[in-house]
Amino acid sequence: MDVVSDAISAVRVGRPSSNRVRASGSWCTRLAPYDGAGFHIVLEGSCWLLPDGGAPVVLGVGDAVLLPHGAGHVLADSAADAETVARAASFDDWSGLGYPSSEPTPTTADEPRLHVLCGKYRLDHSRVHPLMAELPQLVHLPHRVGRHPELRAAIDLLGGELGGPRPGAGIAVPSLLDLLLVYMIRAWMSESTAGAWSAALGDPVVASALRALHADPAAPWSNDRLATEAGVSRPTLARRFTALVGRPPMAYLTWWRLTRAATLLRDTTDPLAAIAARVGYGTPYALSHAFSREFGTTPGRYREGHQGDRARGAV
Repeated sequence: MDVVSDAISAVRVGRPSSNRVRASGSWCTRLAPYDGAGFHIVLEGSCWLLPDGGAPVVLGVGDAVLLPHGAGHVLADSAADAETVARAASFDDWSGLGYPSSEPTPTTADEPRLHVLCGKYRLDHSRVHPLMAELPQLVHLPHRVGRHPELRAAIDLLGGELGGPRPGAGIAVPSLLDLLLVYMIRAWMSESTAGAWSAALGDPVVASALRALHADPAAPWSNDRLATEAGVSRPTLARRFTALVGRPPMAYLTWWRLTRAATLLRDTTDPLAAIAARVGYGTPYALSHAFSREFGTTPGRYREGHQGDRARGAV
């Protein structure tokens, strides 16, 4: 697993959901804050997205927008004023009708129409990797010819799968939605110039060290061994790694091992001894002690509290 894959896997819970919504005329709908991440992709027409506390964004055909932290927002046919926003219909009610009211007016040939793909990812924000935490409240990826071809291909494939019943869609759609999340984050990273983690993964020394730690977190790493792996001196690695990642290499390794242990406790039924071996602890007791210090609870209690997540993930 690479760093970005690990960062996403650590927080992903259950299966994503999506639906396609069509609307026309005058409409305005509100999506409440969500404990996860939401996205919208405009397949036809255009609309406005008004994030809570943020500047409005105009979305056109092919535009994708990701709300990584589940921020509440409004979708509307135009730049709605405060009064209209306050009266916005609940998205659950509105999307069930496909119109802003229960008595839609018939559309005409020249009336603007909207066709948008909306979806959600369930995320466990209790263990967010700093790469994910660094994402802004809203990631807007305008459609540009030749930019992010993988993202555009995933959007096209999703649009086709959701266009009507197809054999295997129950597997294809969730898999494509998972790919969509990866491609949106990858696209943001390629365009971000201010993110610390974009800089960290762009630094050959730090990126090499991170790849090594994520490839085999159970290995008996030391600062000297990791510096050798990165091809630099120990002081050079410590300085560059700490500056870009925000903590020294061995402190990051300890945090990541415990984060991986928490993910395995949540997503598997593996015994504690097996999990300890996979994340680099010699005994279940050593892992339990470190885990309790980091999370304020024992591995057993943590697993019990997340049994529902594992059940929902299998749905």
